[in-house]
Amino acid sequence: QVQLVESGGGLVQAGGSLRLSCRASVSIFSINVMGWYRQNPGKQRELVAAITSGGSTNYADSVKGRFTISRDNAKNTVYLQMNSLKPEDTGVYYCNAARMISNYWGQGTQVTVPS
Repeated sequence: QVQLVESGGGLVQAGGSLRLSCRASVSIFSINVMGWYRQNPGKQRELVAAITSGGSTNYADSVKGRFTISRDNAKNTVYLQMNSLKPEDTGVYYCNAARMISNYWGQGTQVTVPS
């Protein structure tokens, strides 16, 4: 199994920034894709950003130019730098790890951007 430990969520005013962290219990080189998803009650969970073991990235159109996903291999940690936050970014953010045929999820961390 892969355990994912998240941190960094909180409340920030519109236009502000947050940095989410997701540390994996295994080397992230062994994980094909790590990503961040977000969800609010009554809404579908959506992909926010993803990064492969090779360094390729993918972003939702709504966050392009504002969010950056990155990794620290020595710390087995993936980050999501969130800038220019908007109220629409509010939600529970989940870290995801996809390895072979398995998917693993973090516990979720709340991000709130008041309107």
